[in-house]
Amino acid sequence: MKNQMPSDATLRLTEQLIACRSVTPDDGGCMSIIGKRLQRIGFECETINRGGVSNLWARRGIASPLFCFAGHTDVVPSGPLAQWTSDPFQPSQRDGFLFGRGAADMKASLAAFVTASEAFVAARPQHSGSIAFLLTSDEEGDAVDGTVAVTEALAARGETIDFCIVGEPTAVTRLGDTIKNGRRGSLSGKLTVRGVQGHIAYPHLAKNPIHCAAPVIAELAVSVWDQGNEFFPPTTWQISNIHGGTGAGNVIPGHVEIDFNFRFATVSTPEELKAKVGDILARHGVDYELVWTLGARPFLTGRGALVDASRAAIRAETGVEAELSTSGGTSDGRFIADICPQLIEIGPVNASIHKIDECVEIAALPQLSAIYRRILEQLLP
Repeated sequence: MKNQMPSDATLRLTEQLIACRSVTPDDGGCMSIIGKRLQRIGFECETINRGGVSNLWARRGIASPLFCFAGHTDVVPSGPLAQWTSDPFQPSQRDGFLFGRGAADMKASLAAFVTASEAFVAARPQHSGSIAFLLTSDEEGDAVDGTVAVTEALAARGETIDFCIVGEPTAVTRLGDTIKNGRRGSLSGKLTVRGVQGHIAYPHLAKNPIHCAAPVIAELAVSVWDQGNEFFPPTTWQISNIHGGTGAGNVIPGHVEIDFNFRFATVSTPEELKAKVGDILARHGVDYELVWTLGARPFLTGRGALVDASRAAIRAETGVEAELSTSGGTSDGRFIADICPQLIEIGPVNASIHKIDECVEIAALPQLSAIYRRILEQLLP
């Protein structure tokens, strides 16, 4: 028999959170609303703010294992208001959907976290282990003073997490069809190839850095970095920007700048990728400068207790067999993975995120809460 709970409890809280104008990095009052709800069911709430960013760490219990719900209260800007059918910060119900900025990304998940925890604690006040919430208002922005600030504080005092669910919208066509059990890493490079500026009519007196860079680019573009694995596709290398020239049609530029990015699997390390790029540059003998930026390391949760419990919960509530996926960009899971061995992402359909008229299916809200509750029941009996 499926868990019974008020069908509109998650809807009401989602609406309340959407009404908070929490454009990144502003929390807009979301954490106050959530914190008060959690305190009423025995959570101790701690603010770990940094750099003007609001962060909340709330925990119920001191025993192991520790199960954590993680997410963000901030949303991206609404874009042109005139293009919205209704005010993005006034939740609106139409045709079975709830509209508003953050509806899917990720205020529905936050609301479902809370209502699932309330229902679970009411049924099992003496549950085993502990439950925690890790919330930030700095995920959609720079993401330098948000979740990472909390994980650093936890690591400094030796506090680790056993299981974590991030509420990112992961479903493709219907709730529960996709679980993110990992994310690729992101490694960016800014390559400057130096030449000698000169008049285009006298190439023997200059050295064209674009010509020097061309064979390097060609080799990088066709290089095979790895073969991926069961969960990850092969690592990819892509150019995002090339800047060269003075704007004049008769000047050979003195340098060219090339911005590129690796999205890499767990089978490669940043150090290995850097070394391979270095070998290619050395082989072509170019004069260059290269600045690296590691945006995120990859993380992966294989099949185990958390994945099994989550797939079983989704199956029980929706009848869907969830697929495991590592597609998409980065998430704050990359920070939590440093202190948590089992971390996955489960949330509503992601088709409308960051778009005009962002929305979530109303019928999916109590289902999402029930899924989260079932996972708690299995992992914290």
